[in-house]
Amino acid sequence: MKYPKKTIYISSFSKLPSGIPSESVYKALDVGLIINIETGIVENASVTLLTDVAAEFLRDIIVGFNLKEDDLETLFDEIKTRYHGSAQKAIIVSIKKIVEKYEALMSDQ
Repeated sequence: MKYPKKTIYISSFSKLPSGIPSESVYKALDVGLIINIETGIVENASVTLLTDVAAEFLRDIIVGFNLKEDDLETLFDEIKTRYHGSAQKAIIVSIKKIVEKYEALMSDQ
């Protein structure tokens, strides 16, 4: 998939809980979002989780979220309600860091 020039990629990582399988493989959780800078819509997402099903499930929750118009707490509530994996808190922390980076980038333009 080729992304248009109006998209950016921002990633962030956070510490995984000790003792879970992903932590022994990755040490940290990395979330990456491809964001359309004109609309604020997340066009794609990657999450370093051990299973493809978990990463795909989270991608389904995150893709389509609008960073300009949607309430971030709504996204976090959906993650808390639907994703009950051990990395839930790390995922939310990583997304918060990405949003901070995104907002800083947008304020510079």
